[in-house]
Amino acid sequence: MLNVDCLLFIFDELLDKKSLRSCLLVNREWCSLVAPILWKLYSWYNIEKSIVFNKTINTILSCLPISSKQILSDNNIKLPSTILLKPPLFNYISFCEFPSSEVINKITGFVLGNFNSDDKINCFEREIYKLFIGRITNVKELIWQTSQPISSFPGASTCFSQLNNLTIDLNYVDSKALFVMSQICKTLDFLEILHCSHDLPGLISLIDAQRNLKKVHLYTRRGTCKELSKALARKGNTINVLYLNLISNIPPSFLISLVNLTHIAIYNDENNEFTDSEINKFQQYLSISEFPNLQSLSVIGLSCFKELAMLIEKTNGNISRIHIDTTNRFAQNTGMLIKAIVKSCPIIKKLTTYLEPKDFIHVKSLLIKCRHLEEIVFDNLNIFVNDIGDELFDILTKYSPMSLIDISISSVWKCSIDVFELFFESCRERTLLNFNIIYNSKNYITENHRQVVRRPHVCLTSGFYEKVEGGGVFNIYNKILEILGNFEKFQKNII
Repeated sequence: MLNVDCLLFIFDELLDKKSLRSCLLVNREWCSLVAPILWKLYSWYNIEKSIVFNKTINTILSCLPISSKQILSDNNIKLPSTILLKPPLFNYISFCEFPSSEVINKITGFVLGNFNSDDKINCFEREIYKLFIGRITNVKELIWQTSQPISSFPGASTCFSQLNNLTIDLNYVDSKALFVMSQICKTLDFLEILHCSHDLPGLISLIDAQRNLKKVHLYTRRGTCKELSKALARKGNTINVLYLNLISNIPPSFLISLVNLTHIAIYNDENNEFTDSEINKFQQYLSISEFPNLQSLSVIGLSCFKELAMLIEKTNGNISRIHIDTTNRFAQNTGMLIKAIVKSCPIIKKLTTYLEPKDFIHVKSLLIKCRHLEEIVFDNLNIFVNDIGDELFDILTKYSPMSLIDISISSVWKCSIDVFELFFESCRERTLLNFNIIYNSKNYITENHRQVVRRPHVCLTSGFYEKVEGGGVFNIYNKILEILGNFEKFQKNII
């Protein structure tokens, strides 16, 4: 007879829902061991898409305590007649992941239908949240997107005390609920704040309560968040990942306190009408900040090549990824940035930036010194100077490191067929997986250039192998704009 530990090991490895369901029927012991495993295999997403959705919801509703059922009845909310009249054999709720607001909405719609009063919806949601919070322990991730005061419900201290990742939507969550959460949750590793436009004392308390906050994402709106800036500065020794999407909302003085940053991404919507003083102040703090341990830098919507160069020069040589994107065709000091990278980023692997013709000499130095480069994206700022493609391709032909397998070049730089052929001939010595053209207002890539790429020997020797309309292997994008994959997903990808 196998002992419980052996059985658990076998069931955990089985992962076949059909076989596990059969095991439920063997005896009471097997059933008690298999039921939690089987429920954990069904994520909320899978349940919503499957025929077991109704049965699952009925089982969940059957777990409601008598007090909740009475509250719902008093508010003229009728539960489905198909739910179990007696309490279920297992505490099925404890087997579940904590549900998102979308899941709660689906459960609410299942019971109440599409047309009901706000009071009924609020009442039903409250009892459902109470059910999960009272039965689930040690939740690790939470997307807080409800106006229900979930931090005050019975069991919240047990449910949320071990949170690692927390996303807060301030369209729903108020300061009081955040303050209560700050008394419960002190172990956050990742904090994401959505729709932040002004200081909330509860949010400041939550940040201050964290012992080891490492990753912060701020999605802000127009407004002022002076106290939030100070709170982040107080966590300067622990925060190592920062995403910020609106530069004028939060005073940038907190940046100089983030001395242990390893990843930073800044997105500034260039359609916003920020004053020059707002932008200059932010860029000034960037230039005087010191992030010696920086590994990844992404700046979208700011034309601050000089300030970024100054920032990069103060790092310890650990940067592996730099992504710069702007629509400002009058930006300057692009060469200064390349020089700083050559000097301070020996292990860089991915680089997206802009070039002027006078910067090509720095590209040569970049390719010679940075021998770990895997991907480069060079876009053009000055669209009126274009008869220079031969020089750039000559540099790429002669000095590209063996590691360089992904190249993207602006379409506005004219390149002769002979030089283009020489470049692809040089790829015989290494594998070129992708060659991309960034289409701008002008395009000097002709059908003759495409014919060079379509030649069989080029395809076979360079590994250049993606078809487009009309045949061939020419990978063309209208615009290369890789913004950290979701910045994370900044926190999960480049961060």
